[in-house]
Amino acid sequence: MSTLHVISHSPFGDNRLTSCLRLLGDQDGVLLCGDAVYALQPGSAPLATLQARNLQGRLFALEEDLQARGISADEGTRAIDYPAFVALSLDFDKVNSWL
Repeated sequence: MSTLHVISHSPFGDNRLTSCLRLLGDQDGVLLCGDAVYALQPGSAPLATLQARNLQGRLFALEEDLQARGISADEGTRAIDYPAFVALSLDFDKVNSWL
């Protein structure tokens, strides 16, 4: 069963992203939104961790939140809008928001 994990908190303020990555299954996806997009800052430890997990095709970020924070998605991250988020949530068996 596949799960889309939705993270909205900064990886510099708590360990939600780290905990999520520990539990991530091979078919699971990760959507970064809100302050969680700070994980995509070039040269940051969270970005290195995400890149090491080889999440090609399974790592997403909300375009609106990237733009609001002046961050660009790297080549391993697909930037999506809200309609694509809704469609993406239907591609997975479950959606888990890390509140």
